[in-house]
Amino acid sequence: MKYTITILFICFTQLHTLFAQVHPTAFANKTEFQFVKQNLVSNEMLKKSFSDLKAKVDAQLGVDIDVPVPKDAAGGYTHDKHKTNYLLMFDAGQMYQLTGEKKYAEVVKKLFLKYAALNPTLVNHPQATSSSPGRLFWQALNDANWLVFAGLAFDCIHEYLTLSERQKIADGAFKPLVDYFTKDIKPWFNLIHNHAVWACAGVGIVGIATDNDDYLNMALYGTEKDGKAGFIAHLDGLFSPDGYYNEGPYYTRYAVLPFFYFANAIQQVKPSIKIFQHRDSILKKALDVCLNLTNTDGSFYSFNDALKEKTYTSNELVVAVDIASKAYGVDPAYLPVARAQNRILLNKGGVEISNNLKKTGNKNLSFPYKSAQYVDGADGKSGGVTVLRNGNGNDLMSLIFKYSSHGLSHGHYDKLNIQLYDKGNEVLQDYGAVRYINIEHKWGGRYLPETNSYAQQTIAHNTITVDETSHYKGIEKISEQYHGNNFYGDLSGKNVQVVSSYDDHAYSNVKLYRTLFMIQLPDANQKLVLDIFKTKSDSVHQYDLPFNYLGTMMKTNFKYTSFLTEQKTLGKKNGYQHLWQEAVSDKLPLFTQFTYLNHRTFYTISSLSSDSATAHFTRVGASDPSFNLRHDPSYILRTNSQNQTFINVIEPHGNFDAVTEISSNTNSTVSAINKLQDDEMYTIAEVVINQQKLLAIQCNNDNSKSSVHEYLYEGEILKWNGPYLIRYNHKNLK
Repeated sequence: MKYTITILFICFTQLHTLFAQVHPTAFANKTEFQFVKQNLVSNEMLKKSFSDLKAKVDAQLGVDIDVPVPKDAAGGYTHDKHKTNYLLMFDAGQMYQLTGEKKYAEVVKKLFLKYAALNPTLVNHPQATSSSPGRLFWQALNDANWLVFAGLAFDCIHEYLTLSERQKIADGAFKPLVDYFTKDIKPWFNLIHNHAVWACAGVGIVGIATDNDDYLNMALYGTEKDGKAGFIAHLDGLFSPDGYYNEGPYYTRYAVLPFFYFANAIQQVKPSIKIFQHRDSILKKALDVCLNLTNTDGSFYSFNDALKEKTYTSNELVVAVDIASKAYGVDPAYLPVARAQNRILLNKGGVEISNNLKKTGNKNLSFPYKSAQYVDGADGKSGGVTVLRNGNGNDLMSLIFKYSSHGLSHGHYDKLNIQLYDKGNEVLQDYGAVRYINIEHKWGGRYLPETNSYAQQTIAHNTITVDETSHYKGIEKISEQYHGNNFYGDLSGKNVQVVSSYDDHAYSNVKLYRTLFMIQLPDANQKLVLDIFKTKSDSVHQYDLPFNYLGTMMKTNFKYTSFLTEQKTLGKKNGYQHLWQEAVSDKLPLFTQFTYLNHRTFYTISSLSSDSATAHFTRVGASDPSFNLRHDPSYILRTNSQNQTFINVIEPHGNFDAVTEISSNTNSTVSAINKLQDDEMYTIAEVVINQQKLLAIQCNNDNSKSSVHEYLYEGEILKWNGPYLIRYNHKNLK
């Protein structure tokens, strides 16, 4: 008897290094699972989510599930199989807790024992191409995904396993990957980056599931446990005080899953940390910012290495919304998102979300999009992103202005870049990334070379490129050192919202300044964007200002020559090699107009530029032998000058109804743009709209709200406070 007790004690002390928890605890404890079971009968969305998950798991019962030797990159059989395996393990673990049926725990155990035999034999993946190669997958990031879900699964069946089985799985399935992360590629694990968020979450959840305090502390505070790396450092370093995530909303979407899963697990075992209250509830802020930086269809604004297909119905946002609802209570803003997701986690937050949706009945719900100015950087001093919005529901117009930091390894070289969405449609686009995720035919689903050679380059964005050279010479190391700066902003107006920012470092000898007004004309119920983009230099340069529009060209007010029988590229490098020239204008008149059709709405870009300006119509797709790029159009204004001021008005108008074959208001209401003053003190533009005059005054050297300014206009002395004035039809607009 003594011998048996001694052996069990040795196993116990090996597995439980510093603490022992009651399991399950990482995803939900017994009480929470019981709460879910009690609500299954009366809660329709919960019942549906449970039934869907159960059916998916039941289809795998009695099947000898393959755990193959890794061979394929993303999209290939072995990659997808290991991914479906870790999801199956977690799903089956939940089914075990919610039904008590051992068959679910058994399928998880069998898979774990196979991984316990496989994982110790693995070396770097044969398809690995990065400095952080994976073992089960082509990159370590995916191995970290495996750890997150496998750790949650292990915790769910902990009580079903014998001590020896737990030890075998801990040593065989988990330890090789944890050691690889925290020893072999330790610098990667200690990065402040979304990859390391996943790695920390995976190691930490495994630590909780296997009662290994060493794992948990490395996950929280880095391999040296000094707080310079690890999960807490990620909360402090990756988010601004507003909750803006410096890689952009698309990568917020990817990172919130490990952030929320691990935070939920930490709260269960170490509530004294108060993880959900950390940095003034930074996780709640991050989720709210992420959701506000989406289009009305839920797709994330596509700056940096984004993919346009992702929306807030993705699994990551289901996890974040439901765990946030558990941690903070149900925010009414989450309900339209949850309704669109049409599924919930089988946890307390999911139940509460579903119960709240039930109370709304068939009431129409829409996310409460709002104008917002978000700072970037952990200290909030690395530029930012501003969203100007006007309208509601299907009539919402959103203008996104990016003057943030580079955005780590997923950033692009595009300071003072804009995107425009209207009526749910993308009107002026940011290309995003060149990637077909998880499609094996396209380089194993990885980022394709054209991401670097085109999508990241400045010409792919709606901002100025100087001398056909990208911002910061297209060098990440340089770009990471700088950011744009906000000059002023005012989002409080009903009829006028404004943001003004500048960049002094994108080019060594050219300064960039951009001011954007979103204006609602009260008498005509008409929206428009006024865009004043200035450059300052001590020498002559070529300035290219592209409008990467989505739609079909309708007309121009200037002549151009189309290239009907030959194709040439616009340039040879920095993204220009990927642009086919389709047409070019002669020297433009000072006032130019270009109209295109996007879905049912016409858009006219009215421009005032210099007397050297030309227009270039281009299309993406050149120098692309594998056809990786979308063949999207662009309208580029080009000038050669020293100091240049582009004044553009972007105007939605009219309607095209293909069913009734009726088009209305197909012509722009803007008939002239006049530059009245442009010097160190003021840039003053007069825009003639509907035969009325819109006056826009931008103060160039004083952003104080209290400063008093005067200007003599048409015999009248105009006085105002602050750095701008918008006046329409002899009345000040606010």
